[in-house]
Amino acid sequence: MAGITPIIMPKWGLSMTEGTVGAWLVEVGTEITVGMPILDVETDKIANAVEAPDPGLLRRKVANEGELLPVKALLGVLADSSVSEAEIDAYVAAYVMPASGADDQEQAGPAYLYADVDGLRIRYARRGAVQGTPVLFVHGFGGDLDNWLFNIDAIGEKHPVIALDLPGHGQSEVKLPGVSVEALADFVARFMDVIEVQQAHLVGHSVGGAIAAQLALSQPQRVATLSLIASAGFGPEINTGYTEGFATAASRRDLKPVLELLFKDPDLVSRKMVDDVLKYKRLDGVGELLLALNAGLFANGRQLAKPGLALAASGKPVLMVWGQDDQIVPAAHAAQAPAGATVEIFDGVGHMAQMERANEVNRLILRHIGD
Repeated sequence: MAGITPIIMPKWGLSMTEGTVGAWLVEVGTEITVGMPILDVETDKIANAVEAPDPGLLRRKVANEGELLPVKALLGVLADSSVSEAEIDAYVAAYVMPASGADDQEQAGPAYLYADVDGLRIRYARRGAVQGTPVLFVHGFGGDLDNWLFNIDAIGEKHPVIALDLPGHGQSEVKLPGVSVEALADFVARFMDVIEVQQAHLVGHSVGGAIAAQLALSQPQRVATLSLIASAGFGPEINTGYTEGFATAASRRDLKPVLELLFKDPDLVSRKMVDDVLKYKRLDGVGELLLALNAGLFANGRQLAKPGLALAASGKPVLMVWGQDDQIVPAAHAAQAPAGATVEIFDGVGHMAQMERANEVNRLILRHIGD
């Protein structure tokens, strides 16, 4: 109907099918601008704010707080003042959730792909635009590609995106190519070879940031830009209480307080998040693998590799994002950013800025990468 814009349940990540409506952040009658947070939605992973994709006047809240709704369900209605209440009533009553068409499915492809890289089976995902230099997301210690569930689709609106599970992580094979940042960076380059990506914009989180920085140094032709979030590799300090605790935790009671160190707000650690990590931790060999990786990366409680300190010589455009309340890698390491880097430090944010401030981080990455 002309003059009416729906607000719908978004799809965050590759596996989201539904979300629970949280608090509305604006009242009916509010003039909405593009990018304005409208309401909170909680998935089985974490909560985030739904941002307005279009401007308009908020005329109707359709979804109630606490309501569990599928992706694409109608949450609210934007319409200018010339649209009558009767017209809005008719629109809401007639709303049918859009079906996924054949074109959507063809573009989306399978949720996950697998590649054989030097004999290791690696899970990855491809999404987003068809053309252009892809954006490659590299997670950190103990993470997986779901660490980017709020980022893949947003960045994919403008660029091709790829996210992988590093060896020994997520659903990739429980085996490592080595226990150093250099070995992991070389492996990422081999992964790029196998999936036929010559160059990428690298986005790295935590240890993934150190891997991205090392790749920019050792194989600069593979890296277009660097976006580093709470990155390792810029100083010696690291909270090995977290990495060791993550590696050894064998129960919900042990694991939950460890995962809470990742976030400023510990309530973001849901039961589902804990259960998913425990499921991974209970795979044969994962505990031993993580302990070996922890020892290889952080001997005597210090970071061994600091490739970030040499990035100035690479000439690569660098974006650095940190949470001021990061309990894993100190935000003070941002002071070691190479000259000319863009540095953004968020107050009230912990180690997972790409989740805790997803919308702002996405805007920073898109601006940094450019068109």
